[in-house]
Amino acid sequence: MSAVEWSAFREAAPELEEIGRARLHGRVCYLATSRRADGAPRVHPVTPDLSAGRLFVFMEPTSPKGHDLVADPRFALHCGVEDSQGGEGEFFVSGTATLTEDTAQRAEAVAAASYSPADRYILFHLLVEQATLRRYEGGKPAHQRWRSDEG
Repeated sequence: MSAVEWSAFREAAPELEEIGRARLHGRVCYLATSRRADGAPRVHPVTPDLSAGRLFVFMEPTSPKGHDLVADPRFALHCGVEDSQGGEGEFFVSGTATLTEDTAQRAEAVAAASYSPADRYILFHLLVEQATLRRYEGGKPAHQRWRSDEG
């Protein structure tokens, strides 16, 4: 499966992307990485930002999650739910991350950020392989899923 820009996801699955944007952009979410010394996954709070068809995450340069992503770029990003009944649903996206030092992308990400990223923060550009939405309708789970290899 090949990872794609957020904009390609938006083009292929506009309704799902709209919900994902609302659930992720500028909100505290959880980023899973797979690089602990013992091989176990790690989960980290992050605040993703979407801008010009790209998904970004800033972080401290000393953060374990940054070191994890440089060593193994695979990630999973999950929003929280608002309440024990599932609220607006849970949205999950996975793919690969790339550390970027591109000044234009950084300026774009800073402009889109819901907070003021410190100059010292490093920036990762996240590409999407799959996205999943789970909502609860009538007390039963309802799923929507998109994969980059399905178009």
